[in-house]
Amino acid sequence: MSLATRNGTGPVDAPVTPPKVVRQRRMRPGLLGLAVLLIALGGLGAAFAVTSVRATGSYLAVARPVEVGREIGADDLITVQVAGGRGLSPVPAGRLDDVVGKRAAVALVPGTLLTDDQLTDDPLLGPGQQQIALGLDPAEIPARKLHPGDKVLLVSTPDTKDGTSAGTATRFTATVIDTAATGNADESVVYLALPVRDVPAVVALAAQDRIAVVLTGAA
Repeated sequence: MSLATRNGTGPVDAPVTPPKVVRQRRMRPGLLGLAVLLIALGGLGAAFAVTSVRATGSYLAVARPVEVGREIGADDLITVQVAGGRGLSPVPAGRLDDVVGKRAAVALVPGTLLTDDQLTDDPLLGPGQQQIALGLDPAEIPARKLHPGDKVLLVSTPDTKDGTSAGTATRFTATVIDTAATGNADESVVYLALPVRDVPAVVALAAQDRIAVVLTGAA
């Protein structure tokens, strides 16, 4: 190749620098596989997010404490929106009318979703049982508060009025159905389920104020 000069001396041969060849960088197979995996995971994450949004529904949750055995009222429940809920089986809000009136099979805690396993239709008063009511002074109640489903033992106490010695005490098993406060602050009413055969004896002892209540099993 000739090169012209400015002083007119004519063309002069000069070396020509060859062009640089840019080598293409080859991607390693491992990096390519990682890139494909990340793209796939991103797609799965987006699909999961869309599925969760679509699965959002209205369900029943516990609004206030409900004791074991107590009937559930509408005020005990609230409606909440839950997205996803995979692995859970909460009761849909549309079944509110079916839930109201059922009993709590376990203690219901506020802020938790309601499930069918927590509900029961079984009455606390079983076959072959009758219900009685006992008026008890605070000192005669074996716990700060008795709950539906608690198991108690009714024990006869000696008749101290006739001066006889304490004989063998008679025992009766019972189940607490409910409790209620009375107008008298010194007395509470406990409703109990007893076998039919024990009711006459317990009523007679209660009339003589000769019944002691022992808590044997908490619900």
